Amino acid sequence: MSSLVSPVRRGWVVRERVPGPDVDEFAEPAQVVAALARAPHGTLLAVQHPHRTPAALAAGTGLLEALPHARAELSALIRRAYREVTDVVAPYRVDGPDGTACGLLCMVDPDGIAHTEDVYPDVVAERGEVLASLGVATSAAMLIPVTPDDVLTGLVLGMTEEPAVSLVDSGGRRHWVWLVEPGARQDAFLAAAGAHPLLVADGNHRVAAARAAGLTGLLALVTSGPGLRVGPIHRAVTGTGLTTSDLVAAWERAGLAVSALRYVVDPEPGVVVVRCPDEVLRVELPSGRGADHAVVESLLLDEALGLNPESPCVRAVVDPAVEAEAVLLIAPVPLREVLAGTRMPRKSTYFTPKPRSGLLLADLTSSWSGDVL
Repeated sequence: MSSLVSPVRRGWVVRERVPGPDVDEFAEPAQVVAALARAPHGTLLAVQHPHRTPAALAAGTGLLEALPHARAELSALIRRAYREVTDVVAPYRVDGPDGTACGLLCMVDPDGIAHTEDVYPDVVAERGEVLASLGVATSAAMLIPVTPDDVLTGLVLGMTEEPAVSLVDSGGRRHWVWLVEPGARQDAFLAAAGAHPLLVADGNHRVAAARAAGLTGLLALVTSGPGLRVGPIHRAVTGTGLTTSDLVAAWERAGLAVSALRYVVDPEPGVVVVRCPDEVLRVELPSGRGADHAVVESLLLDEALGLNPESPCVRAVVDPAVEAEAVLLIAPVPLREVLAGTRMPRKSTYFTPKPRSGLLLADLTSSWSGDVL
């Protein structure tokens, strides 16, 4: 059995419904703020982002000041909505319009996981503070084996007993979670999950935050499919005052071939489709400069427009219809490039379907203080 993966020594599985809205972990701070403004009192999202609740914003409360309240809120949520489990692994399946994933929710050593994307240091620092303070993982990173392996998928599909959790989320995805206690079957699941080196599919910041917090384990879903999809993550330009003609002129000065399209089409590798308020553009990327996302950030944004890709004027977005001065639509990164270990810019891949946050919580401390119960 691999030392990389291990059971959840102490955790909590949701009884009926996860407390709070279905908000993807990829959400930007502004999206989190908006979701919390609409959410009822007492949600996991407020625990994960205690300084972005309406009350914290109104009082000017920072993250460190808000964390004691978040710990108390988490304690209340666990008592109300969860039941305790010990020494379990959790076979997991999610089916939806954006694919199918079968895998294992378990603890994974963050030092043994290979990153696939660069990270934002400020996001890592923030999430590290939250993890260290709460001592509980409320969401799971999604990890994929370097060598696709159907053994784990087959084990999950072979689960015939009643699941501990079965629910449908707001996006129409059905989630199943089973609990497997110590024994030969748990050993088989752990052996399959740890049979190959693991890459981050979703959760580069969570893995980096676990390392920053000095944790020896984080909650993760290890999966190789069978229906994982890599979706696109685009770049939106806002707050610059740039017009369509400004973009065309700058990109042509940089030697890029720019043409007009009659309507928005899906981008293909090596080509960026740019949706502006008054026009749609097609920009051909030069070959030999790396992955499309890297070329967009270094050439189209930084060199040609003078925009720092990390500035507030540039946002990574999944929705191609988001309001902006321009949305640069980029083709999805091929799965083979991810499995090859190619290091990509921040927010380049969007794997689906993702695990639903909050179905299983995991104690991250070596010796629990008892504050939650």
